[in-house]
Amino acid sequence: MTTAEPDLTPSPPEEVVASDDATVLGRRYRALTLGIVSVVLLIAFEATAVGTAMPVAARELHGLSLYGFAFSGFFTTSLLAMVVCGHWADRSGPLAPLATGIGCFAAGLLCCGTAQSMWSFVLGRAVQGLGGGLVIVALYVVVGRAYPERLRPSVLAAFAASWVVPSIVGPLVSGAVTEHLGWRWVFLAIPALVALPLAVMLPALRRVAVVAPYERGAADRGRILLALGISGGAALLEFAGESLKWWSLVPAVAGAALLGPSAVRLLPSGTFRAARGLPSVVLLRGIAAGSFLAAESFVPLMLVTQRGLSPTLAGLSLAGAGLTWALGSFLQSRPSLEPHRERLVRAGMALVTLSIVGAALALDGSVPAWVVAVAWCFGGLGMGIVIASMSVLLLRESPPERAGANSAALQVSDSLSNVVLIAACGVLFAALGGGAVAPATAVTTSAGPSHPLAFAAVFATAAAVAAAGIAVAGRLRSR
Repeated sequence: MTTAEPDLTPSPPEEVVASDDATVLGRRYRALTLGIVSVVLLIAFEATAVGTAMPVAARELHGLSLYGFAFSGFFTTSLLAMVVCGHWADRSGPLAPLATGIGCFAAGLLCCGTAQSMWSFVLGRAVQGLGGGLVIVALYVVVGRAYPERLRPSVLAAFAASWVVPSIVGPLVSGAVTEHLGWRWVFLAIPALVALPLAVMLPALRRVAVVAPYERGAADRGRILLALGISGGAALLEFAGESLKWWSLVPAVAGAALLGPSAVRLLPSGTFRAARGLPSVVLLRGIAAGSFLAAESFVPLMLVTQRGLSPTLAGLSLAGAGLTWALGSFLQSRPSLEPHRERLVRAGMALVTLSIVGAALALDGSVPAWVVAVAWCFGGLGMGIVIASMSVLLLRESPPERAGANSAALQVSDSLSNVVLIAACGVLFAALGGGAVAPATAVTTSAGPSHPLAFAAVFATAAAVAAAGIAVAGRLRSR
């Protein structure tokens, strides 16, 4: 039983919305839209810039051996925060978790920027992960509570568009700052920029937060334990995947034992059998994200070691996907396409599958390397359609009192699929001899040792998972 009343719903009925409020930049929504999009923009810039500064930071802090933990620490704590935030936002509204998340994210950046050892740097990344997990789920709750259903696709398209400019200029700006001012300023400059969007959206955000809080469930403590289980299990799997020694079976088995049961209980019932409606929405989000990003992790390495491209050119081959991703998000927000959303999602998954197959064609030396760039643009278009559509469908399938928990489930599915598929592809790649490829720094004008079978196995696995998503796309609508 909840304490929410229908007249407390934050979004007014659509028939009473004034003409000036007909868009996300209308008078009623303008401040909130600009504020939350600005937060996404800053997070996107940090995410795309940190990869450039991280190697320099690890070297100066004498912590190259802990380099992987700087990434896994962020991911592990973000998983925990996602689950916690879902129920926190359902109980008391999104204001507190969003403000806390922004504060943790800024504190983590400051900790990284002032770190005097690699362990303190890893700690800062873990605090950042807590903030990032809280923010992403809270933002989905804000969209679900503050905007009417007809405007949600446009808001989510704006989220995707916020990643375009950072994905292009982020590494360049980060590289220039790292070279001329030092890597610390990549982390220290962003917290100062967080205050403005928070101040802009705070009054509108308070209006969203006045919704009466939902009754606290008796299972809160159990959900926290499940969150600890899923994040701890993911960390153990990541550690096992990185070490690839015989004794790594121990953390791998322990991680699977923690992660599996926790995931089954945290995700909607029927997720792993693709039950119609919400379970398939959550499952497809994981399938799309995991298959595309697992393949993307190996594309630059393939271009460098198999086709002899420089690391810069290999990275640029993926840059167009950021633009087409935003285009796909924009397309799915068109009202005329709303009645065909499920078919649109199926087409998006087909594009993702074909893009992975297209990238694999570059393993044949007679195929021009630019084919990868073209294929990845089509993949980005498909991902923009699918990822934004999953968010729209999730909010449509979620009653207000479950918006936080379901949004957390969506993000958990996304993150878990990345861990499982990237780890599985990494093990497969190493088992087939891919670990013997020449490092990127050794590549000049000629390709390194040829291990096409290892890359082909990775791309085949990712393409098979993406193809399964085409079938799941037919089960998104509840009967």
